[in-house]
Amino acid sequence: MPCPDSCQDERRAVKPLEIIPAIDLRGGRCVRLLQGDYARETVYAEEPIAVAQQWASLGAPRLHVVDLDGALAGEPQQLSLVRAICRAVSIPVQLGGGIRTEMHLQQALEAGVQRVVMGSAAVQCPDRMAGLFEHYGEALVVALDMREGRVAMAGWQMLSELDYLRFARLMEQLGAKRLLFTNIQRDGTLQGVDGESLRALLEVVRLPVLVSGGIRDESEIHALHALAQTTSLEGVIVGKALYEAKIRLEAFYKTASGGTNS
Repeated sequence: MPCPDSCQDERRAVKPLEIIPAIDLRGGRCVRLLQGDYARETVYAEEPIAVAQQWASLGAPRLHVVDLDGALAGEPQQLSLVRAICRAVSIPVQLGGGIRTEMHLQQALEAGVQRVVMGSAAVQCPDRMAGLFEHYGEALVVALDMREGRVAMAGWQMLSELDYLRFARLMEQLGAKRLLFTNIQRDGTLQGVDGESLRALLEVVRLPVLVSGGIRDESEIHALHALAQTTSLEGVIVGKALYEAKIRLEAFYKTASGGTNS
């Protein structure tokens, strides 16, 4: 029996949630850090390009690549590898880590990424961001990295005095197009997303928001998908839960999101 028009309209109204695999690069390898601590590193693969191709083949809508060496150095360190990843997959790539100046931003875009994530520059020089938002539009994402309610910077090694909600509102006022929210204390822990802080953020901004940090399993992805239906939550970045098989990416795309996260 064919589905009535009202049923089809309801299906079309469901908002997809992007599930974005993370590829964290350090020393040319694919790694994960625990709570952003460089001394607590787990190496998951020696060949990041192969990892990128694997996630793409399973249906990922895009990849989130982080240059951990760049984040620590304050400037990109692995653009050649990032360029190779972009060439090896047909899906868009967003890059963060060490992007502190407009020159760095341009270098990243020239390497082939679709979006560039900037955090420290937005914290330290907010007055310069309005011009960048206007010029680069959707290509520029603001990293909102939080620890204990305050905004972190410099590869998560420094904590500012800025309240994360005030910072988010400021970025929206200046013209930001998208935020990437991470509770550093949850990152790499598999303890679950900081739902309370995420919901508080979604209440004060109308911008599309990506969330990362602590993703535990498929049930949590489904819960975030439900949250996305009534908020500006747009996507979730998943790292350790994928690498330790807590989430089966291909199964999720076929069931929870209909395989159409584009």
